[in-house]
Amino acid sequence: MAVYLDSSDSYHNHLVSQFKKRKVISDGDNGSLVCSLTCLPTLQASDYFMEPSLSQLITRELTDPGYCARVQNFTVGRYGYGNVRFFGETDVRWLDLDQIVKFRRHEIVVYEDETVKPSVGKGLNKAAEVTLILQKDSSIEKLKLSAENQGAEFISFDTIRKEWKFSVQHFSRFGLSDDEEDDVMMDDADVDVREREQVTMNDNDGSDLDEGSPLTDSRLLSHSLPSHLGLDPVRMKEMRMMMFSPEEEEDDAELDNLNGTFSHHRPLHGSKTVQRSSPLTIRKTPLALLEYNPGSFASSDNGSILLSQQNKGVPLTITKVQGFKLEIKETPVTKSYSKNIVDAGLLMGRSFGIAWGPNNLLIHCGSVGDSNKSPHLSSTISLEKVATDNVVRDENNKIREELIGLCFDSPLSYHKEINFETNEFIVDSYKLKARKLVFNRLDLSHVCRQYIGIIEKQLEVPGLSSSARVMLMHQVFVWELINVLFSSKESSIEADVAALPLIRRAEFSVLLQESVCHRVQDEISSLNDSKDLQQLFLLLTGRQIDAAVELSASRGDVRLACLLTQAGGSTVNRMDIDRQLDLWKTNSLDFGFIENDRIRLFELLAGNIHGALGEMDIDWKRFLGLLMWYHLQPASDLTSIFQTYQHLLEDGRAPYPVPVYIDEKLVMDKISWSPGNRFDLAYYLMILHSNEGRDVTNIHMLKTMFSAFASTHDPLDHHMIWHQRAVLEAVGTFSCDDLHVLDMGFVSQLLNLGHCHWALYVVLHMSHRDDYPYLQASVIREILFQYCETWSAQENQRQFIVDLGVPSAWLHEALAVYHAYNGNSFKALEHYLGCGFWQKAHSTFITSVAHSLFMSGKQSEILRLATSMEDHKSEIENWDLGAGIFITFYSLKSSLKEDDSMTELVSLQDKNDACRKFFSRLKGSLAFWEGRLPIDARC
Repeated sequence: MAVYLDSSDSYHNHLVSQFKKRKVISDGDNGSLVCSLTCLPTLQASDYFMEPSLSQLITRELTDPGYCARVQNFTVGRYGYGNVRFFGETDVRWLDLDQIVKFRRHEIVVYEDETVKPSVGKGLNKAAEVTLILQKDSSIEKLKLSAENQGAEFISFDTIRKEWKFSVQHFSRFGLSDDEEDDVMMDDADVDVREREQVTMNDNDGSDLDEGSPLTDSRLLSHSLPSHLGLDPVRMKEMRMMMFSPEEEEDDAELDNLNGTFSHHRPLHGSKTVQRSSPLTIRKTPLALLEYNPGSFASSDNGSILLSQQNKGVPLTITKVQGFKLEIKETPVTKSYSKNIVDAGLLMGRSFGIAWGPNNLLIHCGSVGDSNKSPHLSSTISLEKVATDNVVRDENNKIREELIGLCFDSPLSYHKEINFETNEFIVDSYKLKARKLVFNRLDLSHVCRQYIGIIEKQLEVPGLSSSARVMLMHQVFVWELINVLFSSKESSIEADVAALPLIRRAEFSVLLQESVCHRVQDEISSLNDSKDLQQLFLLLTGRQIDAAVELSASRGDVRLACLLTQAGGSTVNRMDIDRQLDLWKTNSLDFGFIENDRIRLFELLAGNIHGALGEMDIDWKRFLGLLMWYHLQPASDLTSIFQTYQHLLEDGRAPYPVPVYIDEKLVMDKISWSPGNRFDLAYYLMILHSNEGRDVTNIHMLKTMFSAFASTHDPLDHHMIWHQRAVLEAVGTFSCDDLHVLDMGFVSQLLNLGHCHWALYVVLHMSHRDDYPYLQASVIREILFQYCETWSAQENQRQFIVDLGVPSAWLHEALAVYHAYNGNSFKALEHYLGCGFWQKAHSTFITSVAHSLFMSGKQSEILRLATSMEDHKSEIENWDLGAGIFITFYSLKSSLKEDDSMTELVSLQDKNDACRKFFSRLKGSLAFWEGRLPIDARC
């Protein structure tokens, strides 16, 4: 769609030439009126049309001279192909529409001759809406992609009328390429059986056929693929006949004819074929893609690729690959025949589901996480990176280093400072020290404040999204709730033991008021100032009694203000208000003289929270507050409050304690939630508190409580809930050895960020199970092997791992395998020696290291390595033919250099015998190791 540089002059010359062609004679009613309308456009093709039509243009030009220079929404079209509507005013004077606008199958070309195309905005080279009629069904996604690749904007696709609409800013060629048309035809999986019978199913490839020509002989096509591959076509046909017998094909054809699914009858030459308009053209040998000219594809009649040296380097358009999809019932596994679109069963197989690659790469076919779609077999394999680091990204989806430190390093560093106990166990003669936090409830307040301080620092990081801030505030609320519910109140000397439940209730009440304050203010801000009674009610739902009394008094309603001061107080006051309401109802008081909102306030002051709420939707925290503040006794402890709410919830008379991300409407479109599926972590903490002392352990509840979805919408984020579980377990609120999913989820997060040392720290805190006694050891070894490159490159991580008590032999083993894999035999040998793999060290020394050191003249290094293995030669197979040779060599060499008085070889014969034995052993060693030695070591 390039603009021709000399377009103004050429366009002017073109208009002048067209000016001399037109002269229209019009006869009026009153005589012979000759009107020379030289400005009208011409359109001779019978299957083309324009709006306004030529007669309408004549009429309007006569009544309004100059109309042809400003035609509104000028439209040109071709019946059965589509139309183009030019936006705004268009100058149609002297336009030869036969030469300018051309509709072909699935495409439109405006100004095919670039030499006469005007600049953008002139003539018909302007913004327009194009409608193309497609001959086959197509997917909207493919049409959107095709429009985007051509610089157009997709508008719509009518699947019934098969009209594809898109808009363009200027013109050259727009539509579907031949390859895209083939994709459209392949995607048309719902076509009628009668249409399928028009296409040959076996051996023929219809993508190269053009319009209006018979199909090519199948024998030629059966030879085309082997020819391109450089194979013998005759031999390939014989192999095909051996693998797929004619009887099997006939049985398959009968089966498919009975089912009405496919037709395998081949049309004879000259029989009914696919009807197209252009002559048959068989493509030649594929051309080099580097020579591919994208612009030539449109101008080529037969769709072949042309060579163009001047267009080298033009980027090719990359289209999204769309494979086939088969319903499970249509797979080759469920039928006895082998002929299908492809042998999908051999390609993927029913057993293929998902697989995990390195760095959290998910490999799958089909759709993920959508249970509504029916299962199918797909040829398209998708690779998706699973994000486990969303918690450290800002609102621009950028990873922030300070968030990594505050979310992972700081909490774990503080966790490491808390008192812990170790449990030593032995694995393969190596000792491991499992860890577990230990502290009492008197220290719980301090621990919670430390974690809250870390979260508050996260809130100070600039660039956080609003949803991330809400989640952080919820984490603060959870830590404060843990402190209120489970910390010891006996540290206060002056506190009465009987008053401890009331102290805990008061702290919980204050915490609940603070957590719902923002909801109350948001709802009040949405009301008019005149709705003061509704504002009072909302203030009471958050127990903001002072603000409610002040508002009522400022509006002159002093009596109501006096009642509000007693809200949630003595039960005698509640009974009096409730008795008064009953008297009004008994005496048939006309409640039409009292505002409904005032009655609701009276109902709430009387303790009837359900009557006060009516049809009003309220979040579960405020409902719990109303239950505690206005319904139950003022001296009720938290256990009775939580149990009452739980009973109302089971009866369906209380709002569900939905997780915070649903309660705050953060991700409603992405998270599906059903009643009873999962609740908020705060609710589970309340249940845990109410069950204390009753020895009730619900494993299912604990697993749901410590799942990621109970506290965050990110199912892979376990960074804070792991700490909360560890703290709660440390103070003895519960005991469970079946929460390894939480541990491994947190380990996966840490490994994804490259924090291998902290991942091993978390593994050492996993609960020990008798049925899996080596679980921790297996996970540690797997991490050391899989992430060896990461932890070995950072000395601080390596030292941290050693300080944790991980056996150094395991580190050496992982490093040995890593260096052997990377071809560094010298380092691999050192680490094999470090982990005590003497046999492996010996074979590496002989086959990869010794000869290089020997030819480099590093004799002392050879002797050091051989000597280090000599004490374990009983564990080494073929020691005498391996490293023992070198020790004998250096011993013999040393003895030959010493004086006779200092050596045991007192005669020349003895020296000859020693040398003869050595060379005999050397010959045997060479014969034994020859197959495994490199060529330069054999010389």
